[in-house]
Amino acid sequence: MRRYQDTATLLLRLALAMGFLSAVSSRLGLLGRHSSGWENFLVYVGKVNSFAPEGSALIFAIASTIFESLFAILLLIGYQTRWVSVGAAALTLAFALAMTYSFGLKDPLDYSVFAFSAGAFLLSTVSGYYWSIDELILTRSLKKS
Repeated sequence: MRRYQDTATLLLRLALAMGFLSAVSSRLGLLGRHSSGWENFLVYVGKVNSFAPEGSALIFAIASTIFESLFAILLLIGYQTRWVSVGAAALTLAFALAMTYSFGLKDPLDYSVFAFSAGAFLLSTVSGYYWSIDELILTRSLKKS
């Protein structure tokens, strides 16, 4: 049973990381013809944050790109996973709520943003992180004890 939980936790961590990497890669044009591009992303950020002051889209776009990139890398390597998961959950929940305010409930449900956020919150509650830097650090500290 424990091995099943370790595998599920690893897969959840990698799925969240890949979700962030895919979004960032698309807006930065790294996916070729499948990319949305930065300009389209800025327009979308402005629509999602329709309640925010005009001109704030650039700040939101840069901040979300930085956080999503950082979360993706840290989730991939499994470093500070608990705190990164909380941050990822908060960021995606904020995104889901902004989408809900601006477009209604259907869009965030169609794009599984609430599920992504819930998955990140769930990951933050796990007792250990298989195949991670966190696990290596814990193992080394236990050997020294």
